[in-house]
Amino acid sequence: MSQPVPIYRHHHMIFYTVLIVILFFIFVVLFVAVSETAFEAIGFTRAEFLLILLGTLFGSFVNIPVYRSKKTKRVVEIEEVRAFWVTYRIPRIGMRQVSTIIAVNLGGAVIPTFVSAYLIVSHVALLPEILVSVILTSLIVHLVARKVEGVGIVTPAFIPPIVAAIFALLFSTSDPAVVAYVSGSMGALIGADLTNLRGMGGMGESVASIGGAGTFDGVFLTGIIAVLIVTFLSMFH
Repeated sequence: MSQPVPIYRHHHMIFYTVLIVILFFIFVVLFVAVSETAFEAIGFTRAEFLLILLGTLFGSFVNIPVYRSKKTKRVVEIEEVRAFWVTYRIPRIGMRQVSTIIAVNLGGAVIPTFVSAYLIVSHVALLPEILVSVILTSLIVHLVARKVEGVGIVTPAFIPPIVAAIFALLFSTSDPAVVAYVSGSMGALIGADLTNLRGMGGMGESVASIGGAGTFDGVFLTGIIAVLIVTFLSMFH
């Protein structure tokens, strides 16, 4: 009895490709809508939000070099020795100088800092609440941040925005959304990157970027998520 031969149908691949494109488009639309809601909650217009969003998107590909860090680190090198048609792999420990360029990411560090500075200047009365929230958020983010060689500084995704939102609700009664954004974005930037600058030079990367973890990096997302959490919780008060 002959076995059935599976037939590969190309239209299945086309269907899945179209489905992925549609799902990606829906995700982008939802992300933009949610981000716009967060920025409107802290006083930005739609035009200003789009300008910040595009600046963050394209600025994430721009790293501004600040200085070069050099560090001598111990490395394990494998030396191959061949004798009598047998190859022996001999590990040897050596010292090698590693050079890393420390840079500042335009979209992940510079733009969130300018946005936070604008919010502070336009909400001077909130300065004490913002300072306390930023300091406490930075401290907790620094405690949970980990240095991963070859990757950079990593933190649990939702701890910074949740912490920032909690402190904003605890210390601010007039405008917790503004406090949440500034403490979230600046807390993530200071606690994860700036307080770990000394160790960034020896992590095996040619470029260590402050605030540069991707297109929509942690600093940008932390501020948005913190504002959304505060806005959601404020609905029940």
